[in-house]
Amino acid sequence: MTIETAGHGPLILVLIMAVVTLATRWGGVFVMSFVPISYRVQQFIGAMSGSVLVAVLTPLAVSGDNGARLALASTAVVMLLVKKPLPAIAAGIAAAAVFRHL
Repeated sequence: MTIETAGHGPLILVLIMAVVTLATRWGGVFVMSFVPISYRVQQFIGAMSGSVLVAVLTPLAVSGDNGARLALASTAVVMLLVKKPLPAIAAGIAAAAVFRHL
């Protein structure tokens, strides 16, 4: 199956991606409506978000440049000190921007 990238092709692609995204999100909510939320399920959901974050950031730490590594390190340090995500993210963005500017 091929879709032309001229004319209405990009719009069709975006609509298909939106439908797939909505189906997976609504499907997850639908499936979880049948799962009783026990203490173990709460622990699993809490641990899952951290593991996804590590899976996303590890390739960046391994194959990224020094600006990316500095951003990750500064984000981690600020998060450990302040324990709030917004200042930690801002510190990481600022560290990468300053490093890449210099």
